[in-house]
Amino acid sequence: MVFSMTGYATLSRNVGNASLQIELRSVNSRYLDLAFRIVEELRFAEPLVREQINASVSRGKLECRMSLQAVGAATTGLTINTAMLEQLKTAQASVRAILPEAAPMSAGEILRYPGVLAENGLENDKLAAEVQAIAKAAIEELRASRAREGEKLVTSLRERVALMRERVAVAAPIVPAAVAEYRERLTAKLREAVASLDEDRIRQEVTLFAQRADVAEEVTRLSAHLDEVERVLNKGGAVGKRLDFLMQELNREANTLGSKAVSPKLTEISVDLKVYIEQMREQVQNLE
Repeated sequence: MVFSMTGYATLSRNVGNASLQIELRSVNSRYLDLAFRIVEELRFAEPLVREQINASVSRGKLECRMSLQAVGAATTGLTINTAMLEQLKTAQASVRAILPEAAPMSAGEILRYPGVLAENGLENDKLAAEVQAIAKAAIEELRASRAREGEKLVTSLRERVALMRERVAVAAPIVPAAVAEYRERLTAKLREAVASLDEDRIRQEVTLFAQRADVAEEVTRLSAHLDEVERVLNKGGAVGKRLDFLMQELNREANTLGSKAVSPKLTEISVDLKVYIEQMREQVQNLE
């Protein structure tokens, strides 16, 4: 399966008297670029979710938003995060050991410290399990979204490959006809220019022209690169970087084909190929 880097997922779940919400959205990027927008009560869970995403997604600029909102009437009242209090106590003791003149924190300052006062009554370990569960489901939904988009891109890429094969097949027979036409034009010019016709000179000129105009090598490489594109698409997985490299190789051969053009038809084929390659490049840059 081939995945696009564009995807979206959002889920919510009631946890006690609160609603836990997660939103994931991703777009294309050269590497995996994670950004988190998380309320302070869930900040402790960021490393857990980051690890889950890293295990499932390899490329893309991905934004994760998480929130925890009270629903209905609160019945559990306020609770104190005792683990956080112990950490503050230890930190304050370390500070005052070095700076004895430092004033201790007041009760109000302690209560205002992020994470000390909680309204949902959930312990962090229980909340962490809920966060991991909803994050797993959201990541699966995101991957499904990226897979659907990837399938559409692969279909489009295969269509472009088929069109390019048609144009490459047309290019190969053009050169022999162009060489024969050149021979006739060269013979006519030489007959006008000199009284006696030098057949050896004509053969040399025609041979040189045929060597310069030969596109067999370019046609072969174009076909080989198109075979590789299809092989990579059939293999699936993280194919974006490999396909991007193949687009560069295809473009190089199309340019060479254009530089050797000995007829307007070859020039037209070269231009068509470069148009298809550019269309494919834009789609490839969205693949994981």
